[in-house]
Amino acid sequence: MASTSTAKAGKAGKGGKAKKGKAGTYLAIGSTLFAAFSNIKKVRAARGDDDTLQLVDGLIRVAAVATGVALLIRELRQHDDDVLAD
Repeated sequence: MASTSTAKAGKAGKGGKAKKGKAGTYLAIGSTLFAAFSNIKKVRAARGDDDTLQLVDGLIRVAAVATGVALLIRELRQHDDDVLAD
């Protein structure tokens, strides 16, 4: 039993997640930005309808998307640093 958990831990990157390749990170950034545009449309619609609850929900979603993009960019930079260190 202990050997399987050790093997899994060796494959995982920092925080227990497997590292994505550079192309996967770019794909994740693209899909996240697509979600951002969708959420911005919802915020505009909520403003037009004067719906405060929908507006707050949309703004929180946009903030979450911005945080996700920042994390993906950091991961991309760390990947570049790892390549340069080799």
